[in-house]
Amino acid sequence: MDLIVDLHIHSHYSRATSKQCTVEGLYYWGKLKGITIIGTGDFTHPDWFTEMRDKLEPAEPGLFKLKNKLAAEIDRTLPETVRNNIIRFVPSVEISAIYSKGGKVRKLHQLIIVPSFSAVSEINARLERIGNLKADGRPILGIDSKELLRLTLEAEPDALFIPAHVWTPWFGMFGSKSGFDTIDEAFEELSPEIRAIETGLSSDPAMNWRVKNLDGLAITSNSDAHSPQKLGREATVIRTDMTYAAIAGAYKTNNESLIGTIEFFPEEGKYHADGHRLCGVRFTPEQTKERQGICPNCEKPLVIGVDYRVNELADRPVDYQPNLKQVEYIIPLAEIIAQLRGVKTSSSKAVMNECEKVYAALGDEFSILRTVPIARIREAGFGLLSLAIERLRNKDIVLEPGYDGVYGVIKVFKNHDERQQATDQLALL
Repeated sequence: MDLIVDLHIHSHYSRATSKQCTVEGLYYWGKLKGITIIGTGDFTHPDWFTEMRDKLEPAEPGLFKLKNKLAAEIDRTLPETVRNNIIRFVPSVEISAIYSKGGKVRKLHQLIIVPSFSAVSEINARLERIGNLKADGRPILGIDSKELLRLTLEAEPDALFIPAHVWTPWFGMFGSKSGFDTIDEAFEELSPEIRAIETGLSSDPAMNWRVKNLDGLAITSNSDAHSPQKLGREATVIRTDMTYAAIAGAYKTNNESLIGTIEFFPEEGKYHADGHRLCGVRFTPEQTKERQGICPNCEKPLVIGVDYRVNELADRPVDYQPNLKQVEYIIPLAEIIAQLRGVKTSSSKAVMNECEKVYAALGDEFSILRTVPIARIREAGFGLLSLAIERLRNKDIVLEPGYDGVYGVIKVFKNHDERQQATDQLALL
């Protein structure tokens, strides 16, 4: 069966996260989104680990489910169209490793996934000797990423270890501020143990395929959600049995079981382009080269984005397409509805109310965005939404790239006039 997998999320114990990032909140929104496998996030935090053990119980080998009583209470509050969606959890955590190597300070985020609470306990016991695990759900530890990988595999040989959002300037393995140029530089003799990487919101598989050093690795995507509503803004699609071993095997071998990814348009990521947020300067790589990386307003170095950094390390042209895996692009339903309503905040009450109506009529979000026939969306009474989703599926959209921590803007209609023309067209239909 096809499993939609989102392994990189955070709990309410991480900084700058929603109080709704509870096990129950992840379960509720996982069903609305149509995700099958959700990482718990933050398993190194002792209080969160306690919540995990209190609320989750073993399901299929290496996977966990919400305890029946809690699940039944939440299911009663969900639309009937999504109640039967299956949700499984797998222990996961993102570690921020900060250390000096090769004459530079490195700040790398690493994603760790394991199949048991006993493995969590063993890893936590080892990491407690290095730093304070209670300070943050995503702990900051003074440990070389290679040694973190070694420690993880010693504690749990079946663990998945995935360098997170590898192109992000400050915290990615290839980031322009503190990263490396190759996997071998970062992990040395343990490099063969790196079998998958996470693209991050500001890059997509096509950008990563340009780098020969990444050939053979599984190119994966996750949401890095700091609120449960953000679950599934990116995800990985796997066609396999619902067990940890089968899922981890798809990542480690990059075989036909790993179908592909569901992506943000990378331009929407907040580090796609180069620029300066305070100066309002956004540059393409070509413009940055013309200015020799200097901001024309403040004369300070620009923050070099993902697109530029990929170009630096790429061995292949921009249009290189090996057709290795399926890649789909989405705009979250709430963002689409906010655009249609002319509302700036996608989390507003009006937008959420409209989303609830759509879920109740048509099912989970991934189905609505990816597979529900356009005619059915229209017949359910969501005419303008049907046109917007049709444009999304055809990639007939407007892109304004993000830069220096500012999210990009993706529009299904250029402006109010174009939206009105679509409304008039719909009336004729």
